[in-house]
Amino acid sequence: MGYFVTGATGFIGRYLVSNLLKRKGSVHVLVREGSQKKLETIGRKMGWDMKRVVPVVGDMTAPKCGLTAAQVRALKGKVKHFFHLAAIYDLTATPESQQAANIDGTQHALDLAAAIDGGAPSALVFHHASSIAAAGLYPGIFREDMFAEAEGLDDPYLRTKHDSEGLVRQEKRVKWRVYRPGMVVGHSQTGEMDKIDGPYYFFTLIKKLREMLPPWMPVLGLEGGRINIVPVDFVADAMDHIAHKPRLDGHTFHLTDPEPLRVGEALNIFARAGHAPEMSMRIDARMFAFVPSGIRGAVGNLPPVKRFVGMLLRDFRIPRQVLKFITYPTRFDSRETERALKGSGIAVPRLDTYAWRLWDYWERHLDPDLFIDRTLKGKVRNKVVVITGGSSGIGLSTAKRVAEAGAITVIVARGEEELFKARDEMKKAGGKVFAYIADLADMADCDRLVKTVLDEHGHVDILINNAGRSIRRSIELSYDRFHDFERTMQLNYFGSLRLIMGFMPVMTKRRKGHIINISSIGVLANSPRFSAYVASKAALDAFSRCAQGELSGKGISFTTINMPLVKTPMIAPTKMYDSVPTLTPEEAADLLVKGIIEKPSRIATRLGIFSALVNAIAPKAYEVIMSTAFELFPDSAAAKGDRAALKDEAPSQEQIAFAAMMRGVHW
Repeated sequence: MGYFVTGATGFIGRYLVSNLLKRKGSVHVLVREGSQKKLETIGRKMGWDMKRVVPVVGDMTAPKCGLTAAQVRALKGKVKHFFHLAAIYDLTATPESQQAANIDGTQHALDLAAAIDGGAPSALVFHHASSIAAAGLYPGIFREDMFAEAEGLDDPYLRTKHDSEGLVRQEKRVKWRVYRPGMVVGHSQTGEMDKIDGPYYFFTLIKKLREMLPPWMPVLGLEGGRINIVPVDFVADAMDHIAHKPRLDGHTFHLTDPEPLRVGEALNIFARAGHAPEMSMRIDARMFAFVPSGIRGAVGNLPPVKRFVGMLLRDFRIPRQVLKFITYPTRFDSRETERALKGSGIAVPRLDTYAWRLWDYWERHLDPDLFIDRTLKGKVRNKVVVITGGSSGIGLSTAKRVAEAGAITVIVARGEEELFKARDEMKKAGGKVFAYIADLADMADCDRLVKTVLDEHGHVDILINNAGRSIRRSIELSYDRFHDFERTMQLNYFGSLRLIMGFMPVMTKRRKGHIINISSIGVLANSPRFSAYVASKAALDAFSRCAQGELSGKGISFTTINMPLVKTPMIAPTKMYDSVPTLTPEEAADLLVKGIIEKPSRIATRLGIFSALVNAIAPKAYEVIMSTAFELFPDSAAAKGDRAALKDEAPSQEQIAFAAMMRGVHW
């Protein structure tokens, strides 16, 4: 007994071939020219006896699958069962590709089957792997003997699945059997799957819920119709068994779950498998059916609605085409299949018995996050990165990292000697580094810098606003020092803003750019004695939040880093900081690298976020804590202008203990 299989290297095909090899006879498999190595690789992985697997070079898009007359003669009379599995199983594929693969490919397979049939009457059986998609969006129970009753076939995927099956049902030259699998997922014993499809489209959403919320928290979700999920091993086993049973030609078999789950139930099973919170409060999407379709369409086509929905779907990696199946209206009767499988032991396992295997395999092998280039080199290589305050501290440490990763590194600072020394050291190490002297508190100098950088480099991919000035002085000591507030705001806010506004036109024109602003944990913790510094950083934070809403749709990203205390020359005048926990510039640079790679809206320590949360929930209680800290940490000798006392200034044990507990906060 001989077999011919199209789509043998596909997901269902490889398991079907494994089953066929347990029987007698050779298995001829259609492969594209140059794909024999892929077939051999799959064969080794699946444990096939490759002496019985016969590659047949051809092309599904060509007449008779691209076989020559000699190949057809060699196969004539040697094939008893012709399995046609090659097709596009992808909702997002183009209509043209689906037409070519699903409809034209099926016709070519039928013509080939008729050409190699050696009997009169026909001795060959054509086994067609269709899909429940052939029913379209039929509202009700779709029986195995139904076909023309299909509805909602305006979707290219549904239509081509229906029409390709129609070609088989009209075939008179060979005998045929049709199989309509449900939504095929991974292997129920190993979890193996070859692509993101069906319920897998929602796994990224489930993972994000797990990352954001504890598993015990109830979550609002969607309810809808029943989705028919079946594992690939059931489909392959059922198809193999039914194909070899006599007197079933001309029949159609629903390889489906007789007890399908609702959308919400299935998603909750996967949520449990992924240790994510369950969607306990589910809104049935069908309740919106009472709204006239014209109104739903008009609202859905409003630009803000389309953009918001598009953003959510893009972030969760859910194709828009999948949404129509949330309210899937069709149930599938499978009595013919159940009769054919009776006594075989082949049945659809319950989803909750193997969902954890599907999740585990997805998380280890298919999660799109696994394939994101998370290296710094992948993000900055040959990109123009501008770093202000790049001659020392955080800026220099960051510049070294991005230069080493292959960026066109532009460092900016006021001090010529220190700046050029840093440039020369990085260039000596092989970096493409450029240095520009600029006083960023001078708006004219900012404009000159912007023009020079754009003239010489054309654009800026990443701007890191790191240069800043910090002043630690109580308000009572600042009554006659209004210039402290002015000069801090001038550099920390206006200087950074001037550069952003200068580089932004080119960024928006190119529709890509990343602004990273070095803020302070003090903005979250509202640190006493830092009113001038925190206010200037808070202004930059507020600008970034507003700008995000305006510019994210134009490919511009903003990242605010609420940096904890870092041991740099900026904090040197406050001798107390010599005895409290601080980050090194290299550790601070790690946060900047994270910002470059991941492009989050904000990077902050847990303590910083907790401080902001406590202040929002219990502001009076937080005020007491801050007041205590204010009394515990007096103004430094430098802030008082007492230079003679600087050498004798030393922190108390209480100060050190408090600062250690509130690690990284400015006091």
